[in-house]
Amino acid sequence: MTASRRAAEARGRRGERLAAWYLRLKGWRILDMRVRTPAGEVDLVAKRGPLIAFVEVKVRASAAELDHAIDARRLARVAAAAEILMPVYATAGEDVRIDVILIAPGTRPRHIEHAWIG
Repeated sequence: MTASRRAAEARGRRGERLAAWYLRLKGWRILDMRVRTPAGEVDLVAKRGPLIAFVEVKVRASAAELDHAIDARRLARVAAAAEILMPVYATAGEDVRIDVILIAPGTRPRHIEHAWIG
């Protein structure tokens, strides 16, 4: 792994930890982090009341880059992974959604709820 790839990986992990704390402050309980499936990875699985959120976290070097951090292809991969994981984390009667948290230095995390409607 190259030095730049290792640095990007470390930034991503820090961003995921920050996003988890941000969600906790908003009343969410983190059920799992970095869950891998054959379809892709889910960064965070969180629960608040009867709601399970599969959360994609994107970290960028500047706030300007956040607008292009997520696209339909990436969200579709998260949705496919969430489909596999739903039976593991969601019980009957719980709602499920896919959220995104965008993080850049000097800005508050931006939480996009219901980022994927598939």
